[in-house]
Amino acid sequence: MATRSTDDTGPQRDRRLSGRRGTRPLRPLLAAVTALLVAGFATGCFTPQGSLRVVWEAPVDSSARDYGNGAWLVGDTLVRSRYDAVNAFDAGTGESRWEYTPPAQEHICAVSRRVAGSIVLIARGSMADAGCSTVAALDLTTGHERWHTPRAPGDLTETFTDMVAAGGGIAVLRDADDMWALDTRPAVSGSKALRAFDLRTGAPRWTAAVPEGCAPEQVAAGERQVVAVLACARTELRLAAFDPADGRQRWTAPLGQRRTPVPDGQVTLRSAEPAVVQTGGTAEGQPGAFLAFGAEGQATGRIETTGAYGMVQAHTSSLVAVADGRLYLGAESREREAYRDRVVAFDLASGSQVWLEDVAVAGGLRALDVTGGRVTVIADRGPRHDGLDELRVLDAATGDEKESIEAGLDVDRAQGGLADLFVYEKLVVAVRQGSGVLPFSAYARE
Repeated sequence: MATRSTDDTGPQRDRRLSGRRGTRPLRPLLAAVTALLVAGFATGCFTPQGSLRVVWEAPVDSSARDYGNGAWLVGDTLVRSRYDAVNAFDAGTGESRWEYTPPAQEHICAVSRRVAGSIVLIARGSMADAGCSTVAALDLTTGHERWHTPRAPGDLTETFTDMVAAGGGIAVLRDADDMWALDTRPAVSGSKALRAFDLRTGAPRWTAAVPEGCAPEQVAAGERQVVAVLACARTELRLAAFDPADGRQRWTAPLGQRRTPVPDGQVTLRSAEPAVVQTGGTAEGQPGAFLAFGAEGQATGRIETTGAYGMVQAHTSSLVAVADGRLYLGAESREREAYRDRVVAFDLASGSQVWLEDVAVAGGLRALDVTGGRVTVIADRGPRHDGLDELRVLDAATGDEKESIEAGLDVDRAQGGLADLFVYEKLVVAVRQGSGVLPFSAYARE
């Protein structure tokens, strides 16, 4: 059962309690009720109110691949991408709106993490032949391609992670390069491998001047800067920032030594603005850190995946969020006899912890979403509750609990972890990826 963090002591806790109604001496009955509620949080006996009901669910996916997967909420439209198609649904009713399928026998091998306006980028091609040879801009309001452009593809060693990015009115793609390629790889030098196009028309905008001896492996785009992870001289990793207007390099910062000469997932781009990179931590229990960089490339914060807050579940993307200058993470604590899952918020400008809140028994945190100043969490209520889940809503600024609801159902459906979580109006939407799963399930509070 979820409890308030045992670290919630001192002046901050006193301020929280003094701001609650019913604590004045003239109202002893309400004061007593308040005390009982607070005690309930401290001992894990607080009972959530209400429940969730299923409003709609998308049809089961019969097959899946480990590439081409993505999910986005654009206005009142929910969209999910797989290797073979992109499908859109009305977020309120689940009604199918449109379907996009790549031409001929092509597969979707990569998609942009972000939506810019209503546009997502997809990289597609024949996986058995030329690889990801085309990048297209897909309008999620209609399901139609706005434009597409050729891309220099790589061989089977090429990673599909963050191959394309959208933001700041541009589409950015990384071509394959010939830095340490086999003879079958196209001869595209690293200095010509990062290109930008007008997001709505596809008109070429610039080619970035990547440092000599380096090639881009991942790219992310924001309104004010484009960032890329660069592999340099086979052994070094750097983060570089570029001007979205002309591709001029603004700064570079070291990320450490790479372990192998091919992309291996040891670094993950989490955000372009502010620039946030995760190093390591992509496997459960693996050590790592989140690194934040300022406008001039200076390191502003370093958040380890293991600390006094416990072990960050950084291998699960649904438990990592960057919003409003903060990093929100799911973590597991194993201090003394307390085994808890918690949400921890960090200030990216300093790397300091802002707040921490226990939300579930250890291993029970499913997914979190940060929208509109609130952190919405789905968590397993523990073995005593037969797999039933709980919805928790926290204030994103303070970690104070705003809402707690017994789901009355197993949101995870015992089919693997949640890939994402969306909040649309009064609905909470669980996102799943894989074969034999329901890609979307929308729940309403009762």
